[in-house]
Amino acid sequence: MESLEKLQLAISMVEEARSVPLSASCVVHRGELLGMLDEVRLSLPSDLDAAAKVLTDRDVIIEEGRASAEQLIAMAREEAARLVEQTEVVIAARTESERILSQAHQTAQEQRDEVDSYIDSRLATLEVILTKTMDAVVKGRERIAGASEKDVLSTLADE
Repeated sequence: MESLEKLQLAISMVEEARSVPLSASCVVHRGELLGMLDEVRLSLPSDLDAAAKVLTDRDVIIEEGRASAEQLIAMAREEAARLVEQTEVVIAARTESERILSQAHQTAQEQRDEVDSYIDSRLATLEVILTKTMDAVVKGRERIAGASEKDVLSTLADE
């Protein structure tokens, strides 16, 4: 700001001017001071215009910053919502996978139990058949052994 510098120079001129004895007045070169004040008056409108432009620019910059900040906040909120939703999806997927695994284990156990029961019933049937077969074998051997004894007895009786 050129005007402020020139005003400061004018003030310095008055402060450094020789004082009039026994008075509060001072001696200042009128032409120099008036010339300087004229320069201040002429440069003041352009300085004020520049200051007004700076203020306008400041307002525009502040508004752009505010809009940018609001946009960033909106994007951050959307990202946070997406992450929360994604987290909820992951949690739901894990819960569902645990449920499916549990159901699969339960189904596998039920099928194992069914297979074990089927095998046990088949083995029981085979056991019954084998027991009957063993009984028949034992009876058959006993008959054979009994017939042989009759043959031995009949031979002895013949003698």
